[in-house]
Amino acid sequence: MILKPPFFRKGDGGSLVRRLIWLAAGWSLALLLCTGVALSIFFARAAMSRFEQGLVDVTDALYAGSSVGEKQTVLAPALTDARALRAYSGRYWQISEPVRTAKVQALVRSRSLWDSEMAVPPDLLARIEKNAGAPVFYDAVGPAKEKLRAVAVESRLPGRVAPVLFMAAEDRGPVDQDIRRFAIVTAATLALLGAGLVAAVVIQVRVGLKPLFDMGHEIAEVRQGKAQRLARAYPAELAPLAGELNALLDHNQDVVERQRTHVGNLAHALKTPISVMLAEAETNRGPLSEVVTRQAEAMRGHVEHHLRRARAAARSQGSGERTPVEAVLDEIARTLARVHRTVDIDWDAPAGLAFAGERQDLMEMAGNLMENACKWSRGQVSARAEAVPGAAVLRLIIEDDGPGLPADQRASVLRRGQRLDETAPGSGLGLSIVDELARAYGGTVELGDSDLGGLKAVLELPKAEG
Repeated sequence: MILKPPFFRKGDGGSLVRRLIWLAAGWSLALLLCTGVALSIFFARAAMSRFEQGLVDVTDALYAGSSVGEKQTVLAPALTDARALRAYSGRYWQISEPVRTAKVQALVRSRSLWDSEMAVPPDLLARIEKNAGAPVFYDAVGPAKEKLRAVAVESRLPGRVAPVLFMAAEDRGPVDQDIRRFAIVTAATLALLGAGLVAAVVIQVRVGLKPLFDMGHEIAEVRQGKAQRLARAYPAELAPLAGELNALLDHNQDVVERQRTHVGNLAHALKTPISVMLAEAETNRGPLSEVVTRQAEAMRGHVEHHLRRARAAARSQGSGERTPVEAVLDEIARTLARVHRTVDIDWDAPAGLAFAGERQDLMEMAGNLMENACKWSRGQVSARAEAVPGAAVLRLIIEDDGPGLPADQRASVLRRGQRLDETAPGSGLGLSIVDELARAYGGTVELGDSDLGGLKAVLELPKAEG
């Protein structure tokens, strides 16, 4: 079973940056770890090899300077190493002879051993016999309980029948300390190098993928309406993708334009016959004309209803639509103030708040709501726009101080052609148009009680980002 990091699991896109950093950093750290272990092992072996070679030199000097005296006694040379003359100094040598299978007897020993003998492992003689003439190294404990590295070499001296063991040992503490110090310094150095490599990998990935991040930001600007297409120069690897995205944007715009043209042509094609039917019915009065007029008006309402929804849907799918709310409310308020001179219209909208759609649709929705408020108000109308926190939604709240509307009648006024007061001017389509356009953009219209005493209309629409 192969384990994968969490961001490599099937079905989870993960992060490309994390993948690249993990791969590069993981590989680099693994190599550094292997390098550190290899260097430490190599240094330890080299240091111990040099140390052991020093012991072999001592045994060679013993062999070269030793001689045989009377009664097969062995005479050791006068070595000049002062440490071998100081008791328990950590440097020891001894000339021995094997007496039994696993025992040796000291013939001559250095003064540093004082009244003790060099310890030997039980299998020393067997190892010497197996490696005849070659030095045999082993670990031992010295007279001062220090850890020793020792060597024993079996040789024969001229004039002596029995073989002789030349042995030398030295405290291995300083060598072990050097090996530990080297391992610590190497680990610290490689750790710093690893941290630097990881930082370099992070910077390299961030810098290397910056054009990809820039492309994402530019695509967001196109979606938010701040740009129409990708205009930056990208590296050779991303240039084909940028070209394909621009081609897709152009194709999408062409599709939207064709939809708009088709909707306009359909509107003209249907409205003309309906107008002719209404004109003929008006000319030839009678029971049939009344039926024709009523059905033709219904047909006209259906045509306008569905064409309006089709236009709104086409616009909502278009890329980059962005309409500032402040400018639209200002224009509507100025126009209504000239028509309703006795109404005080107070409006407010944050600078930078924008509707993710076409200006004409926002004008129609906000204009119908504000005109309806002016029509029923006693003199005061309030319109304010705000962004909904934590959501890509803007809210337009329009209130008046008129008679208001009972709760059980609010849903019915949003239906197309529904009028609660037949004496009031209008066709009854204003609020239904707002509801249809809002739903085409994925928004909502709700009616409630106003703090001014009349009706409150709350319109929620998609907000343009940025």
